[in-house]
Amino acid sequence: MNIHEYQARALLKAAGVPMLDGDVASTPPVAEAIARRIGGKVVVKAQVHVGGRGKAGGVKLAANPGEAADAAERILGMQIRGLTVHKVLVVPAADISSEAYVGLIMDRETQRPVFMVSPAGGIDIEEVAAKTPEKIRRLPVDPTYGLLPHQALALAFFLYKDFAQVKAAAQIMERLYTVFTHNGCSLAEINPLVTTPDGRVLALDAKVVIDDNELFWRPDLEELRDESEEPPAEAAARRANLSFIKLDGNVGCVVNGAGLAMATMDLVKYYGGEPANFLDIGGSSNPEKVVNALKIITTDPNVKAILFNIFGGITRTDDVANGIKTALAQFPVKVPIVVRLTGTNEAEAFRILQGIGMTALSDMDEAVQQVVRAAKGAA
Repeated sequence: MNIHEYQARALLKAAGVPMLDGDVASTPPVAEAIARRIGGKVVVKAQVHVGGRGKAGGVKLAANPGEAADAAERILGMQIRGLTVHKVLVVPAADISSEAYVGLIMDRETQRPVFMVSPAGGIDIEEVAAKTPEKIRRLPVDPTYGLLPHQALALAFFLYKDFAQVKAAAQIMERLYTVFTHNGCSLAEINPLVTTPDGRVLALDAKVVIDDNELFWRPDLEELRDESEEPPAEAAARRANLSFIKLDGNVGCVVNGAGLAMATMDLVKYYGGEPANFLDIGGSSNPEKVVNALKIITTDPNVKAILFNIFGGITRTDDVANGIKTALAQFPVKVPIVVRLTGTNEAEAFRILQGIGMTALSDMDEAVQQVVRAAKGAA
């Protein structure tokens, strides 16, 4: 789950990470009032769940409250990579001597949080990794012990020579690790971490991504979710307890089990098609899941054919067939549906589908080839 910068800043400030005070506004007058309260120059920053805000015109410097209101007027409502800006963050403009990057990410290969630091901050870390990889220092952290003081100091020495700044940066890293572990994050980063002319070390930006699996234990974190920043189909799928990811193809896929879903998408590609989504209805035998899956997939105008690929184990194939039957009775589906069913209650599932004029296949390759042909014919 992505959260906004102002929310990430709140988590970091609560952990003691030094940051300049600021506030969020959803109207130009509120942005003006915040700028007046701060005094001096401010930066007005669009709050959206995408990068590249500055290049898109979503970050503006304002010399006074009136300019802050004008900047908010221009930013609010603008589109940045398909997302509408509904809020802006107003923060003091900082005098910057240097910019660095500090981040933590959960690494699947090492199964540990990995620190990444770089003295080349203020730009995308991916760009630094591609062009100047020697400017990045990585450190896997043993979760049994956490980030040890000597490790934090070693990372900080990679960024700074002044020992006071080294100590300050090391302390910030320790607190960032606390934020990462206490909030079930998959990513937590500060970009840029800056030094000021008077020698202070400050976090000017914050990005936090929270692992969805953490939300069961932390309903308070769920309250940070902004559904207006999510694709409507993905928000609807989450509410329906479905695993769904929108893709760019035209073959809609409804599958039970993540492994089978991945294999299905691979096979669609193998036979010349393009999957429109990853959708896993899971191991439940609730027909309502099938109804919700079809509702979500049919909202995508790019979908030209739909494939059900169900391997019945815990999931009963007759429940899936009943779900298809219920869905078609509730709303029209204007694209071809190809069904492959095998496993638990397979014969009953075939009978249910035959009762509504549909046939089902038991061979996966045959079903995928058929749905790819149907999608190409409808394109």
